[in-house]
This record gives sequence, C-alpha cells and structure tokens, in this order.
Amino acid sequence: MSVSAGGALRGLRGRTWPTRTRPSGEFVLAMLVTSLALCPLAYLAWRAGEGGERSLAALWHPRTGELLLRSVGLAITVAVTSALCGLPLAWITERVALPGRRVFAVLFALPLAVPSYLTAFALVAVLGPRGALADLLDRAVGLERLPEMYGFAGAWGTLTLVTFPYAYLSIRAALRGLDPTLEDAARVLGESRRAAFSLVTLPLLRPAIVAGMLLSALYALGDFGAIAVLRYPTLTYSIYNQYRLSFDRSAAATLALLLVVLSAAAVVAERRWRRRAVFYRSVGTRRPASLQPPTWWAWLVLGGGLSLVGLALGAPVSVAAYWWWRARVLSEDMPAVGQAFLNSLLVGFAAAVLTVCLALPVARVVSQSQTSFARLLDVPLWVAYSLPGIVLALSIVSLTARFLPFLYQTIPLLLLGYALRFLPEATGTLKAVFAQQNPRLEEAARTLGLRRWSIWWRVRLPLAFPGLVAALTLVFLTTVKELPITLLLSPIGFSTLVTVVWNATAEAYWTHAALPTLLLVAIGVIPMVLLGLWQERVQSGQGG
Repeated sequence: MSVSAGGALRGLRGRTWPTRTRPSGEFVLAMLVTSLALCPLAYLAWRAGEGGERSLAALWHPRTGELLLRSVGLAITVAVTSALCGLPLAWITERVALPGRRVFAVLFALPLAVPSYLTAFALVAVLGPRGALADLLDRAVGLERLPEMYGFAGAWGTLTLVTFPYAYLSIRAALRGLDPTLEDAARVLGESRRAAFSLVTLPLLRPAIVAGMLLSALYALGDFGAIAVLRYPTLTYSIYNQYRLSFDRSAAATLALLLVVLSAAAVVAERRWRRRAVFYRSVGTRRPASLQPPTWWAWLVLGGGLSLVGLALGAPVSVAAYWWWRARVLSEDMPAVGQAFLNSLLVGFAAAVLTVCLALPVARVVSQSQTSFARLLDVPLWVAYSLPGIVLALSIVSLTARFLPFLYQTIPLLLLGYALRFLPEATGTLKAVFAQQNPRLEEAARTLGLRRWSIWWRVRLPLAFPGLVAALTLVFLTTVKELPITLLLSPIGFSTLVTVVWNATAEAYWTHAALPTLLLVAIGVIPMVLLGLWQERVQSGQGG
C-alpha cells in the first residue's frame, strides 16, 4: 500500500487539489440554491429595519442577553452530547461484529421519527414529578415526588435524545466510505488500535462529526416544542411570543436576526476549524473494513444506546399505546387518519427528493472548491436552518403574498418551505461523502472523453450513493414530523399526521393523538429498516 498512516496525518494539514476549472453550471446552480435561502433572511432584515427604535429597544433589552446566554449554552451542550453519543454508536454498528448489529443500526436512528414536543410530553408523563414512575415509586417505597425535570436539564436531555441521530447518521455514513487500510498502516507502524483510531480515523471523521454537531446545535437554537413543554425560555420562545402577542413583528424579526448571527458564527467557526484537510485516499483501491470482535466496551456502548432509544422512542410509543388501548376499552369514536397518513408519505418523499437535488451542487462546490468564497457558499443554508420554523414559515408567507400570490397555500410552496428548512441536513451529509472522493477519478474520466454530466452520472453519484440514500432518509424523517411549516404553508384542509397530533394534544384529546403518533413512528421505522437491509446487502457484496 502506497499511503502510510504518517502520510495520511501529514495530508490532514493541507489539501492539495489538482489545478482545474470548476464547472460553471454546477457553481451557478449552487448560487441559485443559496439565493433561495437568502430570501427569508432578507425579509427579516427588512422587517427589523422597519421597526427602527423599537427593534433597537428589543435588541438591547436586558432580558435579551439572558435569553442569548440560555440559547447558546443549550445549543453547545446539546451538540457536544449528541456527538459523544453518536460517535461510539456509529462505530459499534459499522466496525464491531455485534450480533444483530443491523437491527441496532436501525434502532439508533429511529428517534428522528418522533417530534421533540412529543418526546417532551412523554418524558414528563413518565419521569415528571407526578408521572407514571413517581406513582409507581410512591406505591412501592413511599416516594411521593420525583425531582423536577423542567428547565435546562429537561430541555438538554430531551433535545439530546432527539438530535443524537444527526451525528450518528452523519458519522456512520462517513465510516462506511472511509478506507480502513489507513488504520492498518498505523498498526503496521507499531501503533495500538486505540492510537490508530485517535491519530488516523478520528481526524478523517472530523467533517462528519462537525456536520452532525452543527445540525444538533442549530436544531436546539430553533426548537420551540420541547422548550415550551419543559418551560425553558430561550430566544426561540421569546420570538414565538412576540409573533403571537404583538401586532408589530419588528421586535420578533430583530431577535430572529440575532439567531442568524449566532448561526453564522457557528458555521464560520466550523469552517475555520476544519480548514483545508484532505479526507480521501490518493492512490490504491479501497477494501471493506474488517469487523472487530465485541469487547466489554462495545457491550457497554450498546446498552447505553438502547437506553437512549428507550427514552426517546419507547416513552412516546408507550404513552401513545396506552391512550390507544384506553380509547379501545372505552369504545371512543376515533377520527379517521388515513388521508393524513397518505399526505405525510407523499409530501415527505417529494420534499426529500427536492431537497437532495438542491443540495447536490452545493455540497460538491463547498467540499471540493479551491476558493474561500465557494467554500462558504452553504453558510446561508445553515443560517436559515437556525430560524424557528414559525419565523421561516411566516417569512415565506409574507414574501409569497407580496410577490407570488398564486403560490400561496399550495403544495409547491409547502415543498419549497421544507427544502429551505432541511437543506443543511442533506448538504452536511453529502458534503462529508464528497470530501472523501478523490478528484483524480474525475480527471481520469475526462481523459476518457466523458462529458461533465456523464461524469456526474457515472462517477460522482455512484461514489456518493451511500450518502445520498442517508440524506434522503434523513430529510424524509424530519419532514414528516415538521410542524410550524406544515401548519402555515399547507393548503386549506390539507392535514398530515403531525398536524393531527398537534391539534389533538392542544385540546387535550390524548386518545385522538395516539394512533397518529404510532403511525408517525411507523413511517420512521420502515425507511430505516429498508436502509439497513440495503446497506447490509451492499457491504456483503463488497466483502465477497
């Protein structure tokens, strides 16, 4: 093998791309996608500027500083704990010969199928001061009340439970594309397995880890459902109140722009930390990674992962199953949810395809460009992702009503809203995969006479296929549980499972929310099971 561990480590300090001209069509497409994300941000800037002194007063209010610190602290802690959970889980499902590891690989991604506010409701119902566990302990040992789970601790735990799959899926996709011969070279040079992981594998996984952390942090910055249930006020909660209680939305736009600044700072910091590193193999061929025998550490990680899934997924499912059983026992009339179920599938699939198609040129340009401007081209996408869903949706509504009234309350506008919301999820996953591709493969294709679009179809997409499937699945799962955009941009009379659940829980009709909740989980289980089976067959073919 001509690439040594030492050479791989030296390569991490500087990327050496061959000199070539970036395809103009690809760059233009990436610019158009970025321009779409800039439209809601431009609207917020206009609304904030229209407020004048009122906007400045909201910005400099002492309460704003407190909310800012709360939001930043929550985002950082959620991002760190999500990565700490996702990395070992990705490793044991990709590199450890655990019995039934494909089943576990599916389970660890399933919390994405549950909306954060449902997880928060379920955790309060089970672990709250007057929840099911408190009632059980009161009967068993006389413990009348459990500690409060509201506030920072509850919000941190809940958001970690629903966001650690972001890091897990991103890292797992990167591990699948990583060349294990680099680790073998480090072992040949006398490094231990742990040292080889720390010195070779972990730096090569850095783009995927950081992408997952960014997704978790930005999700925490923009989440409303969990923090509202758990009573932890942040900037998002304040923005929601400004929109709900005030006719003048300039103050809300100003606070939303503050979230924009925070997100832009996080994305730029990620770029500076990652810098120009090389993450692909320059010569030779790749072979599948050999699986390690399970150790006590792997079993410990597996137990921790199953505990996370039990809290994130098992609690909502158990609560929903209880209310569904209660409705059956009491013979309650349950509302029909068949059309809502079908609508969720259709818009979820359509939004996933549209989002990934828009993300492809952006991910390629950002991951393999030589210019600083192009490498920052996806920053507006990440910044828009941090906006609370209600702010993004209202921005789209206002822009559409003013400039494109024929699109108002139509399915195309709903799909566009989903795409703008979840573009960073697809871009982050695809970017980590593209960063591992050797650009010399494209040069070889050009010397063989292939045109640019033929290279896309015959070289780039096959190499990125695992990440492409992961991105489609990720966007689909997050789309079907998205609430604010669905409520505000859907056509009149158009309902999905998540809107049925929201309306039922808002009116305390828990039995009416039970079946839609269980169907939401089922929607998440099916694609993840199919993804796991496909990955197992692909890897078995490579191993053979």
